Amino acid sequence: MQKLLFTIDKISTFAGQAFSWLIVSLTFLITYEVYARYAMNAPHAWAFDMMLQMYGTLFMMAGAYTLSKNGMVRGDVLYGFFPPRVQAGLDLTLYILFFLPGVTALCWAGFTYAGESWAIFEHSGITADGPPLYHFKTIIPVAGAFILVQGIVEIVRCVLCLKTGEWPSRIQDVEEVDVEKLKKTVNVTDEDIAQLDEYVMDGKGGDK
Repeated sequence: MQKLLFTIDKISTFAGQAFSWLIVSLTFLITYEVYARYAMNAPHAWAFDMMLQMYGTLFMMAGAYTLSKNGMVRGDVLYGFFPPRVQAGLDLTLYILFFLPGVTALCWAGFTYAGESWAIFEHSGITADGPPLYHFKTIIPVAGAFILVQGIVEIVRCVLCLKTGEWPSRIQDVEEVDVEKLKKTVNVTDEDIAQLDEYVMDGKGGDK
């Protein structure tokens, strides 16, 4: 079971990391458009639409990745104090009551929107000669399907936690910096940091 969960986690991770490169393309596009608009006085009518589509695609396709890393935002003022079984029970209830119906509706509606868009080869109406939208709207049901499958994995994790009393492990990816571990690695103590702060505040650093 854990191997299957990890396999789906890897698929969600691969999709999220692959589409994350859109942020690089988006950065270059914005830079080029600013240069073209203000330096060359030659703005492109399609640029704004493409920026929206690239960011929207990145945002949607990052959903399953974020869910696989347990990175979704939650109001955990009290949640973090609960034992794992209570957390799993709450998560399972919310997944069944809200997540599954909501994401299923997203997939169904997205499939309908994408089909209608492909039927007329829809183009953006923001500008007179806007770029096509049908490929962009196809991302809606695709992203929804990724999120739905990953959500089922999270439901299985909740059930396993209810049985064992511990959360199943996840594939680790990018982690936040552990300050305490970093201080041990570089052999720096809190006293060293305090002395450095005093050194800077006293202006001694600027005399050398």
